[in-house]
Amino acid sequence: MLGTALAILGSALAVFGGGIGSSIGVGIAGQACAGLLSEQPEKFGNLLLLAAIPGTQGIYGFLAGFLVISKLGLLGGSPLTPDIFQGLQILFACLPVAISGLISGIHQGKVSAAGVSMVAKRAEEAGRALILAVLVETYAILGLLATILLLNGIKI
Repeated sequence: MLGTALAILGSALAVFGGGIGSSIGVGIAGQACAGLLSEQPEKFGNLLLLAAIPGTQGIYGFLAGFLVISKLGLLGGSPLTPDIFQGLQILFACLPVAISGLISGIHQGKVSAAGVSMVAKRAEEAGRALILAVLVETYAILGLLATILLLNGIKI
């Protein structure tokens, strides 16, 4: 039972880490976008992706959480019962996506907000601003990849 609880804790941390990072990041970027849109509403199309891009970390965390729940058989069928060691393995396997999602979501929001300043002065720079924000995304993707690889290596 403790192994299952530890595995579910790992799943929850993955979802919470990515979700918190995305919430903060989208909030930071959204505030910057709202400030510019109050004066230049025609730039909405240029700003939409900058505001949305920090939200992907929440999706990565959700995906990792879903993979754990699926691995445990909690979506249907007969649930598996990992021992304490396996539960700890699953918990630790979820940390890369949880931590990278939390940190990169916040920083991606900051880079997106800086990109809004670029778009405010030169609308044609929206693509470059988005590329800068996507660079931060790389580390969230690497965290997700590490979590997936680690989860696939755990036998229950």
